[in-house]
Amino acid sequence: MRKNYVLIPAAGSGSRMGSERPKQYLQLLGKPLIHHTLSVFETHPAIERIFVLLSPDDTYWTTCGSKKVTVLRCGGETRAETVLNGLNAIADSVDEHDWVLVHDAARPCLSRELLDRLLDELANDSVGGLLAVPVADTLKRADKQQRVDRTEPREGLWRAQTPQMFPHGLLRKALQAIGTDAPTDEAQAIEFLGHAPKLVLGDGHNLKVTYPEDLAMAGLILGDMENNND
Repeated sequence: MRKNYVLIPAAGSGSRMGSERPKQYLQLLGKPLIHHTLSVFETHPAIERIFVLLSPDDTYWTTCGSKKVTVLRCGGETRAETVLNGLNAIADSVDEHDWVLVHDAARPCLSRELLDRLLDELANDSVGGLLAVPVADTLKRADKQQRVDRTEPREGLWRAQTPQMFPHGLLRKALQAIGTDAPTDEAQAIEFLGHAPKLVLGDGHNLKVTYPEDLAMAGLILGDMENNND
């Protein structure tokens, strides 16, 4: 039976957040943001192990106390390089057909319901896929003067989220083939090999903390999730 492993690339600096420490270590409801990110995987019985991928010189990490979590100090210059380094590091302890779920360190509001949906819909898929949400806003293409050049049709467009879930061997091969400077997410690397990842419906609550206002919104979402679980 194929096992499920999680990779959390957490070697970025989060420069757009404008804070002194990386955004994954900002305080959120009394603990580091990344601890919230890990919690849904820690408590899920289908998740075998979680690998947190840190920069070699990271001084902010504090243990979350979970036996499922292993820290690998293999962070690279880009997200893709960090993920590939992580895949290489665990290659001897996982099967190439085992699932790897790559999830953003600063995406702390993933619900158990969404994780279950992803695992269920991709369990027998030959390629894998990702959580995503159909684009609802009107999209404008800007010119060099930051004026509207044209309106882009939104039909068929989706906003990619994480986790993104692919077989270990396939994802490793894809990142090696495309190069670690190019892809902005794992699905793009899979597409480079000619595969079509499946889009699994996510929701807007699964937000990525990028700007200061996102941190406040994440706190509201998590607070509501905790109240609903009481």
